Amino acid sequence: RIVCSVLLCISLVRSLSESKTKKIAVLASTDPCSSNPCKNNGWCEKIGSHFSCHCPKPYTGTTCEKVQDMCLEKRCVRGDCLITLTSPYFQCSCSHPYKLPDSSSPCRPNPCKNGGICIRHRIRSKFTCNCPEPFRGRFCEIGPDDCYEEGSFEYRGRVNQAANGKTCLHWNSHILLDYSINSFMKDADSYGIGEHNFCRNPDGDEKPWCYIKKKNKVEWDFCDISPYSPAVPPGSNEIFETCGQPESQRPLKRIYGGAKTKAGKHPWMVSLQKKTSRRSRHFCGGVLIKPCWVLTAGHCIEHSAEYLQVVLGKQDLKKREPHEQIFDVEKTIVHNKYKDKDGVQYNDIALLKLKPVDGHCAVETKYVKTVCLPNFLFPVGTDCFISGWGATETDGESRQLLDANVKLISQRQCNARKAYDHTLDESMFCAGNLRRPGVDSCQGDSGGPLTCVQNGSYYVYGLVSWGDQCGLKNKPGVYTQVTTFLSWIKSKIRYESRSLH
Repeated sequence: RIVCSVLLCISLVRSLSESKTKKIAVLASTDPCSSNPCKNNGWCEKIGSHFSCHCPKPYTGTTCEKVQDMCLEKRCVRGDCLITLTSPYFQCSCSHPYKLPDSSSPCRPNPCKNGGICIRHRIRSKFTCNCPEPFRGRFCEIGPDDCYEEGSFEYRGRVNQAANGKTCLHWNSHILLDYSINSFMKDADSYGIGEHNFCRNPDGDEKPWCYIKKKNKVEWDFCDISPYSPAVPPGSNEIFETCGQPESQRPLKRIYGGAKTKAGKHPWMVSLQKKTSRRSRHFCGGVLIKPCWVLTAGHCIEHSAEYLQVVLGKQDLKKREPHEQIFDVEKTIVHNKYKDKDGVQYNDIALLKLKPVDGHCAVETKYVKTVCLPNFLFPVGTDCFISGWGATETDGESRQLLDANVKLISQRQCNARKAYDHTLDESMFCAGNLRRPGVDSCQGDSGGPLTCVQNGSYYVYGLVSWGDQCGLKNKPGVYTQVTTFLSWIKSKIRYESRSLH
């Protein structure tokens, strides 16, 4: 079965005949609200051949894509005005040492955290926190455990002070609305950004940072946070302690402009290759779930383990890369109920056990990480991601790793008569877009992961399995439902681990 690359799908859509394009345009124009153009829970109203979006506060714009500055008329005297998602949609954040009007004393209530003692100054509004060891910071808020690990994307501490001593601006400050990084940007939660002023590292910089105000101008600075110092020696086997955390999820512009590089965007991505006399050949994708274990599609396992190899940390198939890790396959385990019936793959899942090199399998780096296994279901309509090198109709392959966004589709819709007509069982699901052919409906390589995000971590929710080519109306991509096979995955890994002893 042909599996299309993202680039192929784009070319297929562009190759639609002019008449067909016009026909689609006419259909779309009959109901401009059918594609739900209003963002941020806006309500679409059809007005003739046009539409109007009714935006909930504080959103505004033609499609509710902007955040209205609710602070233009409601200024805070000595402090910053913040935009909120709840009525009255703004609040004041008082600059130190000022407080709200009902505050009589700077030390009541005690602003010092972690047992700090508040000492008043002669100037009644000022105070100093006397911090007990090992706490520090203006409010004794920085503790010994508040540190960042390598990469620091996962930092979720409560430090809100820049290295120069200035207090961080809140991410929902009204003066940050024109900046690409704020609490209203897409996927803000996954970056740890919200209605607070804690330091974060959403763009893969050197360490956590925040915006500050200096001489009435917005700047940024790194934060007063220490790097994590492991208590265990570097040579220990404590690796892959977390899963589903890419080094940098996407490029984001910051105050000085420019885009950050996307190092290790899909660090769990695997290239499954067949060893030949000349060179190895990529033929399927996979996903790293443990240092010695890779998950892939059952239909990918057509060769015995001795002819297979797995490459981790790969981006470009046509050249050797310094950060790649290569392993032979010690054992392949295809699900015992896997079957191919009339081009439909049932229970399409397999495990690859890697052969250790010098006593260990995969080593965690910014380019190689494990993905999480989900023990819960994602709701229909969730935006997820597929990645792969993508075989084309001519059996060609994309040199660079590609990715695309897809939406989860309900089983009822995908099993409808005009779609796959009750072909799908509980071992599979659909993702893409039923209404818009060719958009969000192409697959990467067979066996490659479909990942979804929960609380900032990536979970492998599906594996690229099958589908009616690429870009066909009502024929989205079909994926193996990983949650159905959690017990099988864990039992096989547990059995193989025990057999070593």
